[in-house]
Amino acid sequence: MGTASNLPPAGWYADPSALRQLRWWDGERWTEHTTSLPAATPSATSESTHSPVESVRPEVIAAAPDLGRDLAENRPGAAVLAKAEELRREARSRGLLYRLLRSRADERAWRKGGEGEQIVARRLAKLGDEWRVLHAVPVGERGADIDHLVIGPAGVFSVNTKNHGDSKVWVSEKVLMVNGHRTDYFRNSRFEAERASRLLSTAVGAAVPVEPMIVLLAERLTMKSAPTDVHITGARRVHRHLRGRPTRLSASDVDALYAVARRERTWQPHLADGSATGLS
Repeated sequence: MGTASNLPPAGWYADPSALRQLRWWDGERWTEHTTSLPAATPSATSESTHSPVESVRPEVIAAAPDLGRDLAENRPGAAVLAKAEELRREARSRGLLYRLLRSRADERAWRKGGEGEQIVARRLAKLGDEWRVLHAVPVGERGADIDHLVIGPAGVFSVNTKNHGDSKVWVSEKVLMVNGHRTDYFRNSRFEAERASRLLSTAVGAAVPVEPMIVLLAERLTMKSAPTDVHITGARRVHRHLRGRPTRLSASDVDALYAVARRERTWQPHLADGSATGLS
């Protein structure tokens, strides 16, 4: 809970205990008074007459008091680099053989993943002011995270970074192979995007499509073809790929979705009780 000097003024805010309604904040604490979200005038886009967030206005989704961590503060690669550091500390308590044969290799793999996410984050920073990007978005209760969530005129994208800078990657419509070995990247990316769409839609109270994207760093990338439902691109082209997509969201839609997406509790609904969010 904030101090008297920085508490927000009295007013209607998004309810921390029920994201599809508003609750009255009296300037010091939440009250028992609630109301439903007001209807918004649908905004037009170049390809659709219905916005995926047409039932929500940015001012309604404005951050309310005590909604948990602001995920906009997350640094790219934070989750995987934290795991690498955890493995390094764990290795100190194990024997020399463990450190040499297992822990070091595992730590190196996690650090490599984190470094890849940092590289992609720098490319995503080139998208421009009309785009919003979140990094290392924690999802659920088992330590999973979305490498990058991108929200902009072209829609919402769940971006999965794969750092194979010392390997050969081959992509076709049905399979992605690294040094000749099949991966499950397509399946995992689809699952991640579907999960992100479900959580965002629940938080917003309207359907929010999320498209899966895999960004590859590779010694050599061969693109024979690509699946129609998963975006595939190299790290150097990711910002150009996104900017080249058709416009689907208005600026107000982007702001509304970003305000919801940056809330920790959108992605971790188990934090919805008052003790977890600071609700009083």
